[in-house]
Amino acid sequence: MIGRLEERVTLITGGASGIGRATAVKFAREGARVVVADVLVDYGEQVVSQIRESGGEAIFLKCDVSRTEEVEAMITKIVETYDRLDCAFNNAGIAGAVSLLAECTEENWDRVININLKGVWLCMKYEIRQMLQQGGGAIVNMSSVSGLVGDPNHPAYGASKHGVAGLTKSAALAYARSNIHINAICPAAIRTPMIERTLQAFPEMSWESLAADHPIGRIGEPEEVAEAVLWLCTSESAFVTGHLLVLDGGMMAH
Repeated sequence: MIGRLEERVTLITGGASGIGRATAVKFAREGARVVVADVLVDYGEQVVSQIRESGGEAIFLKCDVSRTEEVEAMITKIVETYDRLDCAFNNAGIAGAVSLLAECTEENWDRVININLKGVWLCMKYEIRQMLQQGGGAIVNMSSVSGLVGDPNHPAYGASKHGVAGLTKSAALAYARSNIHINAICPAAIRTPMIERTLQAFPEMSWESLAADHPIGRIGEPEEVAEAVLWLCTSESAFVTGHLLVLDGGMMAH
C-alpha cells in the first residue's frame, strides 16, 4: 500500500517530542522522508531511530529556529540530501514563563517571540524560496487557541501565536498562485511535555480540570494533531490555504 506522503521530503521542527514527535512518526508511516529538527539532540536522534527501526526513512538536524544561519543551513542540508522539500511543519515553540503582562520580563518576551514567531517566519522564508524553485509545496505552522483568544497568564505566548496566525494568512495570500499551500493549526490542550510543565506551574490545575474545559470531556492526544497536519500536507487538502484549523474539543464553540 502506497502511503499518502510516499517519498515526499518533509521537515518537522520541534520534532524531538510531543506533537512534533507524533507527527514525524505518522509522516514516516505514510512513506515520507522525514527530517527531524530540534535543539534537543538526544531526543531527536531517538525519534529518528524509532522511525528507522520501523522501516521508515529519517535524518536529524540540530537547529535553533530563532537563528538565521542555522535555519538557512538546515534547508541547504535538506536540499543537498534529498534535492527538494515538499512539506514543512513549523512546530518548534515554547510556552515561556507564567506571568501577567506587567510582570513579564523582557528576556522572557524576547525568547518566546524569537522562537515562536521569528522562528516560523525564518523557516517559512527559506522553505518558500526552495518551494518556489521546485514548483510548490505545503507548509503547516503551529499556532494555538491562544492565537485566537486571550491568555492572561502567557502574554508573550499569546502574542506569538496570534502573530503566527496572521503570518500564515499573509504568506498564504502571497504564494497562493505559486502552488504553495500554507495553513496553521490551533490546538487546545494536548497531552504533551509543555502541558505537563504548565500543570507543575499551577498546582491547583490537573489533567481532570483541563479536560473539563473542553466540551468533548477530554484533552487531545498528539496523534490526533498529527492526523490534521498530515491532511494539510496531502493532495486531499489542495483547495485549503490560509486556514486556521482549530483542534479544541469544542472549546472555541463557547
